Amino acid sequence: MGPVTRGFFTLLLSLCWAQKSDLGDERPSCDGCDLQMSCNCAHGGFTRVPVVTGLAMTLDLSFNNISEVTEDDLKGHKHLRALNLHGNRIAMIHPSAFDPLWSLENLDLSNNQLDALNDKWFRKLKALERLNLLNNPYRCLGSPLFQNLVRLRGLQFGGPALEELKRADMSGVTELEELKLSANNMKRYESGALADIWPLGRVTLSLHGPSLTDSALAAAVLADVSYPETPLVLEDLQITDKESLQPLKEAAKRRIRRFTFRNVTTSDEAITNFLMIMDGVPLTSLSVEDSTLVGVGRWEQARKTDHRAVDEFFLRNMKVLNVYQFVAFLQLLFLLQYPRKVSVINAQVFVTPCITSHLLKNLQYFDLSDNLLTDLTLRESLCQGDGTLKHLRVLNVSGNALKSLSTVSHLVEKLSKLTHLDISRNAYSSMPQHCSWPHTLRYLNISGAKLSTVTQCLPKTLEVLDLSNNNLKSFLLFLPALRELYLSGNRFLRLPPGWLFPNLQTLTLQSNTLKRFNHSDLQSYERLQSLQAGQNKFDCSCDFVNFLQSVFEGDGDVQLTDREDSYVCDSPLYLQGEVVSQVSLSLYECHRVLCVSVICGVVLCVSTLVCVLLWRLHAIWYLKMTWAWLKAKRISRKRQKRDREGTEALLSYDAFVSYSESDACWVENLLVPELERTRESSEDSMNAVSPRPLTLCLHKRDFLPGHWIMDNIMSAIESSRRTIFILSKNFVQSDWCRYELDFSHFWLFDGNAGGEAAILILLEPLPKDNIPKRFYKLHKLMSSTTYLEWPQEEEKYGEFWESLHKALRIEEDD
Repeated sequence: MGPVTRGFFTLLLSLCWAQKSDLGDERPSCDGCDLQMSCNCAHGGFTRVPVVTGLAMTLDLSFNNISEVTEDDLKGHKHLRALNLHGNRIAMIHPSAFDPLWSLENLDLSNNQLDALNDKWFRKLKALERLNLLNNPYRCLGSPLFQNLVRLRGLQFGGPALEELKRADMSGVTELEELKLSANNMKRYESGALADIWPLGRVTLSLHGPSLTDSALAAAVLADVSYPETPLVLEDLQITDKESLQPLKEAAKRRIRRFTFRNVTTSDEAITNFLMIMDGVPLTSLSVEDSTLVGVGRWEQARKTDHRAVDEFFLRNMKVLNVYQFVAFLQLLFLLQYPRKVSVINAQVFVTPCITSHLLKNLQYFDLSDNLLTDLTLRESLCQGDGTLKHLRVLNVSGNALKSLSTVSHLVEKLSKLTHLDISRNAYSSMPQHCSWPHTLRYLNISGAKLSTVTQCLPKTLEVLDLSNNNLKSFLLFLPALRELYLSGNRFLRLPPGWLFPNLQTLTLQSNTLKRFNHSDLQSYERLQSLQAGQNKFDCSCDFVNFLQSVFEGDGDVQLTDREDSYVCDSPLYLQGEVVSQVSLSLYECHRVLCVSVICGVVLCVSTLVCVLLWRLHAIWYLKMTWAWLKAKRISRKRQKRDREGTEALLSYDAFVSYSESDACWVENLLVPELERTRESSEDSMNAVSPRPLTLCLHKRDFLPGHWIMDNIMSAIESSRRTIFILSKNFVQSDWCRYELDFSHFWLFDGNAGGEAAILILLEPLPKDNIPKRFYKLHKLMSSTTYLEWPQEEEKYGEFWESLHKALRIEEDD
């Protein structure tokens, strides 16, 4: 291979590589933006920041494979308010990458691979309010990152690699509504690093490692963030002995009031020590979430502690390893007699003994949702409906295994202060005709059941009723006090009658089978202000589209409070999937009957006009004559071809006479006798031969019966030396019904016939102006051919006949 060839291949490879590089540099695009300019590009498999509209308000790029944010990736996004880059592989961010995001309020960079943080990323983000830097492999914050974030109100940082936090790291952070610090492996903490943040809202701390190995470090962190009005959340802890609880003394010293444990493993000993540490502390709220108890509830050693300030116990997703060995709460009167709110959610509770319910003397709010209660065990928990929980106002037993509405109504009937009852997500399949409820009941939630009808069982005192996600098709119950009605997820074909709910203000009917609703439907609701009816199978007729678009624009008293893009057309087929607010229907689609009527009227008028015009211009006659001429011409050619193949046809007639039937008397009484009789020679010679009589072709006597008339005419003309036209007013002014017979003769005036073949006889004066324009051939002949006029004086008859005889015998003389 020569140097020239090698150079050529090198150049070709370079061009291919350059093209490949250019293709690789092209940024992908993401079209997941809705009408509110919220762009969801999560789980899209993107390796680079995709191109989205510059009008985007929020951009979700979580759970992709993005490894780098370049200087140009976010240019043009000055309207962006929220950017989510959670769960990618970002290891590099250009110092100016976020500079164009002047309006950014929320930035999430959590769960990436950032091993170092750069303060230049945030220098232009003056509007930033929420920043999440959790779970990146950086060991420290480094230089003051937050110096320019003057509006920062939510900060989350730290992770498994964070080892150090200094006072200078938090420079510029003066107040926060939310702080989350993940420091499970922190080794060094400079006291006071978080102490300058005030006011300080909710604080969440993950201090698993320090709480086990360095209680002084954990105590220093707690001391800096504990304030009476600051809710404190401790995550990812293992509190099983007295030593692991020592850092909590700092929180107790500062009289903390709201405490939450999340993802904690604890024991009876730890709970007892916690209660003793909090003895006398005005702790009002204690929450435990996603946690595990390895004990059996023996906390009697703490019975002398003072917890009268406790107002709320909140337990959710609690797992008790030895649940069947768990002791009764009889020894916990010191703890249970004070709270007004108790929530035990998803804790596998199948019964609360009646004797325990008696301990809850001040209980007003009781939440036992997502447990294992049945109709039988609920009887025990509510003490057979004897009204034990006399102060109870709110009861939530949703998500259990209840089946009987009448049982529930009986058990709560004597709860004289009950206003809110949530019995949703249970197995109710039917509703009894009559039920007994407390007269104070205002809110009732029976959503997520299997109800197909509603009955008089529902109390008339209800102000809020939720029957979402059932199998209801109609609602015909009068509820005069009802203000809010939730019917989403059912099978309604139309809005319930408004007169049933004279005080209704809010109605939701999402995810039903509604086809349409109109202004009159809404007018039946006297006080309706808010309607949510999206995600239905709408029939986008013109009336419905126009009505809904006017409602979106704010016309009327009712507002559609769900998103516009939830109102989507299901029919007609060509509009399926279109957002109603974006649909534009034509005038024809909206007024089809009117348009069809107008079109039909216009077509009728035009047709009438065309017909009149064609009649005036004799177009039909021209068409019929043209068709007849073409047909006769074709037959004539066939006949001539047959004659050429045989012997040459002889002429049979001296003349073919074309005349109007009105002039038949003159033709038959004068013309025919004169031309067909034998004439004596005018010469005075003995040897003179008398001229032979002429033979004429008349349609009355010589046309073959049963043949097409045009064929007879064509045959007669071809068999005649001359054609005599008897012209008169009758000839050119015959009735339309005689046109086919009287004027079909004019096929003779084509170029092959010749002008000498025609002899014109005027029976009466016929000015050319009186001849219709359709006789254009006749106009031409009368201008170029000498014609004979029938004399009015009898003495000139002989001269006329002599001239006619000469004209007919020209060829014989030749």
